[in-house]
Amino acid sequence: MRLQRLLARAGVASRRRAEELIEQGAVTVDGRVATLGSKADPDRHTVLVKGKRVRPAPTRWLAFHKPLGVVTTAEDDEGRRTVFDLLPKVKGLTYVGRLDVMTTGLLLLTTDGDAVHRLTHPRHRIPRRYTALVHGQPTATLEQSLGKRVVIDGRPVQPTAVRVRPGRDGRSIVDVTLTEGRHAIVRKWIAAAGAKVERLARLSYGPIRLGDLEPGAWRELSPAEIGAIYRAVDLPRT
Repeated sequence: MRLQRLLARAGVASRRRAEELIEQGAVTVDGRVATLGSKADPDRHTVLVKGKRVRPAPTRWLAFHKPLGVVTTAEDDEGRRTVFDLLPKVKGLTYVGRLDVMTTGLLLLTTDGDAVHRLTHPRHRIPRRYTALVHGQPTATLEQSLGKRVVIDGRPVQPTAVRVRPGRDGRSIVDVTLTEGRHAIVRKWIAAAGAKVERLARLSYGPIRLGDLEPGAWRELSPAEIGAIYRAVDLPRT
């Protein structure tokens, strides 16, 4: 595999930082200084970073049900709980697509930085499915508004599926699937239709579903789920 991917998987650095280390001449493969584009097999080659051998750990994939009020970050200046406070300590673990503090639902985490890049890059158009409890507009009016073209920050929002249905006490439930992950895009899209989100949850990301995972709980992905992820982003399975 490409050397920067190997270093990211080993938890040495992010893929971008790994590229910088390679450019600085800090990485060697079997005693030779590596260059960008170099490949290595950790089972057959000796890879050193600043003289220290790199030993990649097995790739980990977790599904986590992020609760309300928990922030998607490693540390929080306001002292709030973070997702990593509720997860096992795994070197190199990072999240796939941030959820804001008031959004709940599925958060994928992995030690494979290359897969994270592809899962979040707009070019790969990985679907994310959300459900929102909404108020401020009659259901029929909201459905009509959300069926129109909406431009946010100079770019159109292009849902692949939208369903609007009545909820209780004059509220509506909006189910939407998007293939982008701009910050607060669901909330902004609904606000552009004259309504406001009360609750928002992500139900799936790519081929992985939240299912009946309880808030605050996590699980390892199955081999079948991991295989589906790598097929979705056109990467060889690690």
